Amino acid sequence: MSVTQVAEKDQGPRRHKFAGPRVPPNLFGIALGIAGLAQAWHAAVPVLGTPQSVPGALDVLAAALWLVLAGAYLAQGPRIVLADLHDPVLSPFVSASALTAVLLAAALAQDAPSAGRVLVIVSLAVTIAIGGWLTGQWMTGGIDPDSVHPGYFLPTAAGGLIGANAAAQVHLHALAEASFGIGVICWIMLGSVILNRLFTRPALPPALVPTIAIELGIPAVAGLAYFAVAGRTVSFVACALGGYTVLMALVQVRLVPVYRRLSVTPGSWAFTFAYAAAAADALVWLAITKPPGTAGYAIAVITLLTSFVSWFAFRTVVLAVRAARCRTSSRGREATRLSRAEGSKQEPQPRLARSVHNDRSAR
Repeated sequence: MSVTQVAEKDQGPRRHKFAGPRVPPNLFGIALGIAGLAQAWHAAVPVLGTPQSVPGALDVLAAALWLVLAGAYLAQGPRIVLADLHDPVLSPFVSASALTAVLLAAALAQDAPSAGRVLVIVSLAVTIAIGGWLTGQWMTGGIDPDSVHPGYFLPTAAGGLIGANAAAQVHLHALAEASFGIGVICWIMLGSVILNRLFTRPALPPALVPTIAIELGIPAVAGLAYFAVAGRTVSFVACALGGYTVLMALVQVRLVPVYRRLSVTPGSWAFTFAYAAAAADALVWLAITKPPGTAGYAIAVITLLTSFVSWFAFRTVVLAVRAARCRTSSRGREATRLSRAEGSKQEPQPRLARSVHNDRSAR
């Protein structure tokens, strides 16, 4: 099953046909992944002394991608959006747009505190609203257990934790603590459901396998949020979250043979934000503990992450070019077919005229 097939699978309201390429909500994972890479580079600044222009440029790129994707997605019309919100497979990915906005707003606050603060509040409110709506939607029942996947963490668990980090950065401490509570509680509640699905049900379809990386991303963003809310100190909670992050990183190592069998699709960007969050968390730990060889470890982490995301970006561009060529070729073939069909309809007319003329001459 490809990402396109998952996107077209509809168990909700009837979709309205849109004249153009389908833009499924999981494509927002591209902008989210770039924003996550920028966050990791922000975390590398105090460790490596790198210029702020590097994460700043990545933030600008993520914002541009977000605007393009948001415009293309909304242009499909409200019926498509509502259908996605009712779809048990796609609905969690709708929140990826709001999560990206939260990250970008927090980054903007470093240069424009007032504007960034307002945008953090607005984007976090949208994130919580989407999470609340989807939670209520899921509570109505009727979801096939096989439709559940780790992407269900995104609207509430990831939304709350990312929001806590952003709110703390703009000095909204009460909001940050409330958002942290939402994230942790939803992580605990959803974690048992999702792990039960992964443990006891059939394997995820290939298009959804990349979402397993979110199992690493959640404890990583929880660690980042805790440091933002409670301060960058080594404590019991920080160590507990760090230990679980290491466990989930080892799980990812075990899953490498599974991941190697996958084809790269836009939905594969689920890997990028999860690994970017883990890298950012590791860089924060390096900045706090300052072990021997800190700079070397930090260089290795940020280089591996940047190479990984760059490879995904390159493959995505290749896929986009191939898709554009296929659409152009398909339109050309369709135009040729219609032209031939029109010609075949007009061809009998002169033959009929000649037949009438010959008949009159014979008479």
